[in-house]
Amino acid sequence: MKQIVVCIVVVLGLLSTSCITQKDVVYLQDKGTVVNDSLQIQALVSPYRVQVNDLLSVNVKAEKKEINDLVQIFNPTSGDIGTTQEELYYTGFTVDLHGNIEFPILGEINVLGFTTDEIESKVKEVILQKYLKETAKIFVTVKLSGLKYTTLGEIGTKGTTVLYQDRVNILEAIANAGDILDTGDRKDVLIVRQYPNGQKIHHIDLTDIAAMQSEFYYIQPNDLIMVKPLKRKSIGAGQTAAQTLTTIASIFSVLISTYFLARNL
Repeated sequence: MKQIVVCIVVVLGLLSTSCITQKDVVYLQDKGTVVNDSLQIQALVSPYRVQVNDLLSVNVKAEKKEINDLVQIFNPTSGDIGTTQEELYYTGFTVDLHGNIEFPILGEINVLGFTTDEIESKVKEVILQKYLKETAKIFVTVKLSGLKYTTLGEIGTKGTTVLYQDRVNILEAIANAGDILDTGDRKDVLIVRQYPNGQKIHHIDLTDIAAMQSEFYYIQPNDLIMVKPLKRKSIGAGQTAAQTLTTIASIFSVLISTYFLARNL
């Protein structure tokens, strides 16, 4: 009987600490890192620099109609920037392994490591120098074909999502993927980010309001967001107190039944 009692005490001890608490699921809690009543969000994110396999949309226009008609030869489509993701796959500019895009008339242009603003200036300069007077007013718009990221693990929707915004924070990205499940570890969310020399894994605690000042608070194209399961999930206990009590009652019933069956043999 003593062994049964010991087993019950151990099980009760494990399961009593296995409920998912409010501190596990609430985002951006004040953990003593905020000095004032409000936290000033510092934009620590640096401009994204184009990498291999990025898909770009490039559009050239001019102020005067006659010049605008002329510069259409540089546009692979009708000149409308608002094409769909599927259309851009065929008409956009994919950065090749050497960091170049094949631009109509202009030929190869190296864009690896440049921001979209720098690419705009680069394309504009080449067009003005080679094909138009430098006084001509032309406008070059370069956009990434949406901000694409992938979510895995304990999250509502797993897979790749594309948002047509220039800037997206990790909470917005997670919300668009169906939010983190109650069994997901919000305190240690992993971000796998691509760099010119390979990939790096970064960690961010989304339950701490200090996350808003992290350099990884804003996601970048091709980020992989991974949410690990809480250790409580591996125990197999309930997510709430009611579910945990049900589990305890079931285990208690099995242990008592086993004890009396063994005693009567």
